[in-house]
Amino acid sequence: MSRLDNVNIILCGFMGCGKTTVGNMLAKKTGRKFVDTDRYIEESQKMEIPEIFSRQGEEYFRYLEYRACCDMAKLKKLVVSTGGGALTFKRNADVLKTTGEIVLLDAKAEVLWERLKDDTTRPLLQRENKKQIMFDLYERRLPLYRENATMTVDASLSPMAVCDEIIRMLLEKYV
Repeated sequence: MSRLDNVNIILCGFMGCGKTTVGNMLAKKTGRKFVDTDRYIEESQKMEIPEIFSRQGEEYFRYLEYRACCDMAKLKKLVVSTGGGALTFKRNADVLKTTGEIVLLDAKAEVLWERLKDDTTRPLLQRENKKQIMFDLYERRLPLYRENATMTVDASLSPMAVCDEIIRMLLEKYV
């Protein structure tokens, strides 16, 4: 058993960077379980995130998000996809770093915009000035992602190339 067996792989980054796609691939290639913190919260609360926000507010959702990070940190052999805002909070990053590597899937705002411009599923982007909203949020969040990440990968590459690069970096560090 290598040291890598006990390391969780935590993916962070802006919406559209590929956390879910890469996370699922990475889990399959490494024999780990894939967990999406947003889905984990929804399942535990038996309601979707927009409903949690409207019923209990953002502060309560952020508490649930922190609890989800604590739960993930207690487990081993996971690939964890964090919600877009989760790792803008130091407490979440600090708890996840105790059992894993936080990998930033980093892509330029223009690349993300091309991926997201026709998206109809993300509430944040269902506004008239969605491009400006997306770019402003990206500019606020990116420094926090970079501060909390322990590794960074170019997410403008194909999902398989991103997955392979993460594995290469982890093997270099742990094996």
